[in-house]
Amino acid sequence: MADQSPLDRFRTALTVTARAVARDRELDINWTSEAPSQAGNTVRVPMPGRKLEAGPVAAARGVADSFALKTRHHDQALHRRTRPMEPIAGQVFDTLEQVRYEALGANTMLGTRANLAAALDRRIASDPILRAERAEDVPLATALALMAREALTGEAPPENAAAGLELRRAGIEAAIGDDLAELAELLSDQRAFSQKMIGLLQHLELVATEPEDASQDDDGGDEPEGDEENEEQDQEDQPSESDARTEAAPSEDTDGEGDDDGDAEGEDQDTESEPGEGEPDGMMPVRANRPWTEIPDDFDYRAFTTDFDEVVAASELCDEEELTRLRAYLDAQLKGLQGVVTKLANRLQRRLMAQQNRSWDFDQDEGLLDAARLARVVVSPGQSLSYKIEREQQFKDTVVTLLIDNSGSMRGRPISIAAISADVMARTLERCGVKTEILGFTTRAWKGGQSREQWLAKGKAANPGRLNDLRHIVYKQADEPWRRARRNLGLMMREGLLKENIDGEALLWAHSRLLARTEDRRVLMVISDGAPVDDSTLSVNNAGYLEQHLRKVIEWIEKKSPVQLVAIGIGHDVTRYYKRAVTIMDAEQLGGTMIEQLAGLFEGDDK
Repeated sequence: MADQSPLDRFRTALTVTARAVARDRELDINWTSEAPSQAGNTVRVPMPGRKLEAGPVAAARGVADSFALKTRHHDQALHRRTRPMEPIAGQVFDTLEQVRYEALGANTMLGTRANLAAALDRRIASDPILRAERAEDVPLATALALMAREALTGEAPPENAAAGLELRRAGIEAAIGDDLAELAELLSDQRAFSQKMIGLLQHLELVATEPEDASQDDDGGDEPEGDEENEEQDQEDQPSESDARTEAAPSEDTDGEGDDDGDAEGEDQDTESEPGEGEPDGMMPVRANRPWTEIPDDFDYRAFTTDFDEVVAASELCDEEELTRLRAYLDAQLKGLQGVVTKLANRLQRRLMAQQNRSWDFDQDEGLLDAARLARVVVSPGQSLSYKIEREQQFKDTVVTLLIDNSGSMRGRPISIAAISADVMARTLERCGVKTEILGFTTRAWKGGQSREQWLAKGKAANPGRLNDLRHIVYKQADEPWRRARRNLGLMMREGLLKENIDGEALLWAHSRLLARTEDRRVLMVISDGAPVDDSTLSVNNAGYLEQHLRKVIEWIEKKSPVQLVAIGIGHDVTRYYKRAVTIMDAEQLGGTMIEQLAGLFEGDDK
């Protein structure tokens, strides 16, 4: 301890406290510069800075306490079974469950109460409720969370959010009546609390009826051993159920990422029909692009398990030497397109900068003297001097996310062009003052991986849902300079990285990251080459399982979300999925198409 830095000593103390609160000796705390998260027994908490200032320290304690309380009081399997599939309802459901387990700690430990309040202040700082001018501007999940916290703990909402909450409070109270007071009486019973939340969501008209499988699960449902095992885990080793999965942080990110966990629940495939695992070149998925039929009202998308999903930085998937080599390979391909790349970059920069150029109103009675019109005063001294006033330009603060399909069918020229275009876009947009995030999505395995193995071990339940291990890759964070992330894009050239693609959950993940941003305009650009395909999932569910989920996600984003969505299909028609989309048959067209689509979004009206 003597040679540890103050920051290390604080992390050690935080870990010890979290283990005590969670009653889990294996729980560990690590720092992160991204959103808080949990993977297995490791909790990633925002680093408070080396100066250990009081505010960031309290917020870090609050995040750690929240995860510890979740480990102790939250049954993730029960939560997934009872969570409604509707996006907004699911978001509210996730948020109220977080309020429940945090209230259990806040009501019994004063120090924890203060820490959780500090963490809430940090989360709320980027929430739209602070900028709301009308009731419609206040996110329902945020308003309900603050009202539920007030009912369950007696704590008033943060001062900076109070005005926004009052815009929506009366309407919510009129709809839900005494539901929050009744929730307060069920605080220690997650099952009863969940059922009451469904009633509250019905009163808000977010769900039509109670999910059928919720009542079935009470009697055992698809998991007959569930009740007994859950009771044993509560008494002996509960963290084994809730800790061993990568989850969104207990923060505003649950608005979107919670949708990933809750909307998905598992799948599988028979051994005879599975693709082989050892040689990726022979396992490229077939693009079915099956005919679309109307989504049934009772459609339910889930994942058999999310234990083995991962969100990983590109730099963690291979060592520095290999990453440098892969980037050099990408640069070699970039040289052949250098003339085209420069032309595209200059074209986009001109179109973006044109919207930021100064413009003037002339022939004004006051303002700056218009020197260009002094000549007419010299010629005709009787004329008055002419002035000009600079016209205000509205150029919204913007962030762009490029979500790139990293599936096996993108191998070769398509993925090279996608990586090159992402590189060009990041550099160009950074010069224009537009922040850019670059993400990729694939799976960890061809044959369903550990998800499938778990499904087989548990008896091969019918219609298990998504049955593969997701891999979501962060190539460049929005606030990260391009020069620091440029090497990461070379990872797309790595043999064996590109496998299956589950587009719906990838969209929810990228969308949730955008929602956490504070920029006025948020753009999500998807680059894909066809319909979602995962043989492990589709072999044990209906043929349109992944495609139906993708359509529901797209419809929700396009109709309900402030995020502007645009898609580019390579070799396959994606216009039947996305309202704003183009299809190209030649990968060489990708760079120019991205430029035109992005410039069009900047120049057009908001969605």
